[in-house]
Amino acid sequence: MIKKDEHLIQIADAISNKEKELKLKEEEQSRKDIDLKIREDDQKQKDLKEQKRKSKELSLLKEEEERQKKLEYIKIKEWEEKFDIEKKAKEQEEIRKEQRFKQKELQKIEKFEELGSQSIDLNLKFKDLDINKSTKN
Repeated sequence: MIKKDEHLIQIADAISNKEKELKLKEEEQSRKDIDLKIREDDQKQKDLKEQKRKSKELSLLKEEEERQKKLEYIKIKEWEEKFDIEKKAKEQEEIRKEQRFKQKELQKIEKFEELGSQSIDLNLKFKDLDINKSTKN
């Protein structure tokens, strides 16, 4: 019986040792799990920060592109307006030139008509003079 008791004590000690080993392994595994979880959380935080940074850079880049597009659009509109104004000014100048030309032509025609009417008047006066002289003679 003593041997059996000793044997049972040894078995109990072995079981106790095994339980202690298992507890140590479980605690070690738990620490490893906690460490892994912490590292994963840190990595997630880093990834989120990097993603936010990239998103912010992309947003700033898009804003800059939009600003450039607006400036380009404004410059184009200003150029178009300036071009239209210059075109209208040229058209007005052409119209003025045509009007001046027409006015000069009309003045020439009027002078010509005046000269023509004056020559007709002179011819009539000469004819009247001739007729009057011949009747007197």
